[in-house]
This record gives sequence, C-alpha cells and structure tokens, in this order.
Amino acid sequence: MESDAARTTNEHRTGLLCGIAAYGLWGLVPLFWPLLKPASAVEILAHRMVWSLAAVALILLALRRWAWIPELVRRPKRLALVTVAATVISVNWGLYIWGVNSGRVVETSLGYFINPLVTILFGVLLLKERMRPAQWVAVGIGAAAVVVLTAGYGRLPWIALVLAFSFATYGLVKKKIGLGGIESLAAETAVQFLPALGFLLFLSSRGDLAFGAEGVPHALLLASCGLVTAVPLVCFGAAAIRIPLSMIGLLQYLAPVLQFVLGLVWFHEKMPAERWAGFALVWIALTVLTWDALRAARRGRAALRAAARQDAVRPAGTAGAPVVRTEGGAGADGTL
Repeated sequence: MESDAARTTNEHRTGLLCGIAAYGLWGLVPLFWPLLKPASAVEILAHRMVWSLAAVALILLALRRWAWIPELVRRPKRLALVTVAATVISVNWGLYIWGVNSGRVVETSLGYFINPLVTILFGVLLLKERMRPAQWVAVGIGAAAVVVLTAGYGRLPWIALVLAFSFATYGLVKKKIGLGGIESLAAETAVQFLPALGFLLFLSSRGDLAFGAEGVPHALLLASCGLVTAVPLVCFGAAAIRIPLSMIGLLQYLAPVLQFVLGLVWFHEKMPAERWAGFALVWIALTVLTWDALRAARRGRAALRAAARQDAVRPAGTAGAPVVRTEGGAGADGTL
C-alpha cells in the first residue's frame, strides 16, 4: 500500500501541476481572444457569460454539487453580493478582452502584476488590516511605478488600474460570499446569463451577430469561451486544496509574466525605456512583497512548531497552548 508520505508527495505534485496549468492557461489566453475577431469585445464577453454557465452547469451536474443553491436563494444579501461580483467581473472580463484585441496586452499584464498591491491596500482601507513595514514599502514602490508609467504612456495606465482594482474588488466580494470557485462562477454567470443572451439576440435582430456569420469553426471558437473560462478554474480549485496558499501566491505571477512575454514577443508591442523603468519598479515591489510573505510564513510555521512542543511537554490537566499569532496578523502561510 502507498505510504502516507508518498501519498502526500503525490498530492503535492498533483496540486503543483494543477496550479501551473491554471495560471499557465490564464497567461496564454491572450492568444485566444484575437481568434474570435471580427466579433466585438462586447459580443465575445456575452458569449463568455452564456457558454460559461453551460460549462459550469455540466461540471456541477457531473460532481452532483447542487446543495448550495437553495441556501443561496434563501439569503437575499448573499444574492446581492453575487450580483455585485458578477457586475465587477463583467467589467474586468470585458476590458481585458478589449485590451488584448486592441493591441494592449502588455498593459493588461501590468494590471495583474499590480493586483496584489491593490489587494493589500484594500485590506488596510476596507478591512482595517495591519500592514507590515515591508508591505508599506512594496505599496509605496508600486505607487511610484504608476507615476513613472503615467509619464511613459503620457496618460494614466487606466486599463491596468481598472483591471487591478476591479479584480481586487471581485476578490473582496467573493471573500464575503464564501462560495467555492465552481459554485461562485455558476452563481455569477447565472446572473449574467439573461442580460448576455438578450444582448446576443439584439445583435442577431440587427444582423450584427458574428456567431454563425463567420462559419462553423468561428462559431465553435465562440462557444468554447465557456471551457476557456471553466477549465483553468477547475485546475485552480484542484491546486488550492493540495498546496499551501503561499505557493499559490507565488504561482499567481506566472499568468502576468506569460502575458507580458506574449505582448513583447508575439504581439510585438513597443516598450520604451520609461515603460521598462515603470515595470521594473513594479517587479521590485512584488519581490519585496514575496520576500515578506515567505518570511512571515516561516515565522508562522516556527511559532506553531514551538507551541506544539510546549504543549507536548506540558503536564496533563494544564491549560492548552496559547493562541499563536504571526507578525502583522498574518496567517501561518503568510497571507493576510
């Protein structure tokens, strides 16, 4: 029989591969959206909403995971949060598709590079969380990067900022909803479904619908938007239950790195010196943030081990080990 250690190793390896697959697919998705032209970004977004619900419904049917639906329906406040999440991610998806198809892949990658910094800022401003000094330094460097990039672009890098703030808002709302990844996507696309379908029918009535007008292969590509959305999410869910969140935090940089490389190598976007300087500042900020998270994770694990040793040698009948808190209120994995 397989030993516990071997089973744990295999689970960890599977989780790592699933995480790489999830973020790798998200990083390579800029190659997919241009294939859907001449459909507009808004039509592509509508297809993504409609076909994502179909894909997720099939997944839930296969897994027989329906018990959460009646509970969600009975909680209007939770439904309202799902509606907010669906609205925010619609903005994020739509702008991302438009950005890629309009030749701004590098700037879209910037949005996901700075997203962790925006998430930390939200934690301080909205959740009253305490930041460690290194996190303040990282956010400060990130702010300086935005200034440099504004000078480089001759305008605010608004695509990157909207993507970062919308995705951070989405994460904050999802945290309050408390649904799993597949369940959450199903609920959100259920909210999106009727408006998206109505928009597609409106385009069809005007003769402006690209679906079907460009041939069967193009129609199949549009229909595959559901799989493009659902498959990475399934991989992410498999990774999240098998590997530590600190490792997930490191893997998340894979997607914007791939997007950035595609913008330069595949789409041949220009990168003047001032943009390189701005991106360099962002990467420095992320390096500081990652170093601090790993350090906090090590301290948290060391504190937990010390508490376990103290509990092991404490005489029977005495009080249990004290609650261990890591620096800055971080969890044992270094996340806030």
